Amino acid sequence: MSASKHEALIIRFRFLWVSLWVGALTLMFVLMQVAIAHARPESLAPLATRISPSVVNITTTTVIEGRTGPQGIVPEGSPFEDFFRDFQDRNGENNRPRRTSALGSGFVISEDGYVVTNNHVIEGADQILIEFFSGEELPAKVIGTDPKTDIALLKVEAPNALPFVSFGDSDEALVGDWVMAMGNPLGQGFSVSAGIISARNRALSGTYDDYIQTDAAINKGNSGGPLFNMDGEVIGVNTAILSPNGGSIGIGFSMASNVVNRVVDQLKEFGETRRGWLGVRIQDVTDDVAEAMGLAKAAGALVTDVPDGPAKEAGLLAGDVIISFDGVDVDDTRALVRQVGNTMVGKAVRVVVYREGGTQTLLVTLGRREDAERAVPVTMEGDDPAEQKKTEVLGLTLTLLTADARSELGLPDDMEGLVVMAVDESTQAFEKGLRAGDVITEAGQQKVKSLGDLDDRITEAREAGRKSLLLLVRRAGEPRFVALGLGG
Repeated sequence: MSASKHEALIIRFRFLWVSLWVGALTLMFVLMQVAIAHARPESLAPLATRISPSVVNITTTTVIEGRTGPQGIVPEGSPFEDFFRDFQDRNGENNRPRRTSALGSGFVISEDGYVVTNNHVIEGADQILIEFFSGEELPAKVIGTDPKTDIALLKVEAPNALPFVSFGDSDEALVGDWVMAMGNPLGQGFSVSAGIISARNRALSGTYDDYIQTDAAINKGNSGGPLFNMDGEVIGVNTAILSPNGGSIGIGFSMASNVVNRVVDQLKEFGETRRGWLGVRIQDVTDDVAEAMGLAKAAGALVTDVPDGPAKEAGLLAGDVIISFDGVDVDDTRALVRQVGNTMVGKAVRVVVYREGGTQTLLVTLGRREDAERAVPVTMEGDDPAEQKKTEVLGLTLTLLTADARSELGLPDDMEGLVVMAVDESTQAFEKGLRAGDVITEAGQQKVKSLGDLDDRITEAREAGRKSLLLLVRRAGEPRFVALGLGG
């Protein structure tokens, strides 16, 4: 082959290669445009039209007994308070029942009329009226409520099958996904707002909180309304907003649908929730606590107390660190509480604990949390004489717990330990929150019944090369672990 023909072939090959690259880039650009168009539709109207008939307005009516004073007229403690109270009494205002109304939102989850809303929307209501998108109104009755997640399940009797929506999987929702909120903000009637998921797994104040944070506008009256994904599935129930002025500033919270769905199923079946109960008091494992216990990392749930219940029957002890529950690693106390609560009552689960440098597996049959919360704790009777001595160690002035101290502090008669009489404010003990009146019942995960026991634990920790000593401290009966540095 001549040199000229060889060069021509090379040129043709290069041209073909460039053409293929240009074609590939063009195809990629077109696909990207299609994907963007799919992710962000030009209009949300088709979606809103499809799902809006399932969203309802809720009006509640409550009869309130006569007021006991001039609330809302003058500030409490004002010198005019007595004057206005006398004025109300003379006019009979204090004894006159009043009827008040409140507004909220909700959504239908079945064609036979089950409606989900927030508990705070209907709590204490004497009458509940559901207004549908069509304008039809029907009275509703309460099937069950769960104040812990602020969820309520209602039921209406409709002559025909109702349009409804289904729950989606909130665990699949990602930060940045588009969402749509619907409801009755500020009593203005049916309204739609849109935004994105700003954050996941938010906790506000409840034990079982799992909130989706969104910048979709949520205002008063939106409470109980649905938060939809772009497939028209409910992934959250609009519950709360963060606002300095009472209006939306783009920080709203919706209870995740996976939490709501479990609660609704239980309310529908039992009329109440039935959560698993392990029967321990726990706290998070901090870095200094992990070091004091010899743990490789700060993870798990540290058991501070084991009252009568499933855990005690299974052999769990104060000082155990729960590192696995029912086959799932435990990251912290919040994760454990939620997992236990979501587990069926009566189920036998394997609990792996870290104890005395090793792990043990215990089989625990879960009780029911609601039953435990209704139970009245019983204190033990008995008395132990104690010597009156005191010592100063680790910034603490300590004395032995006596019968008089137990009575004064409202502690069980069988409790043993050391009472904190004073705390040096310049020491780590003060920084860690120890205060006079606290009771130290364990040191180094062993009970302390005398001042000498504490000295022995300090010596043992130093000989083992520990930098800190783990103390079990009780305040008003509530236990927590505190790791104090041993210094030099």
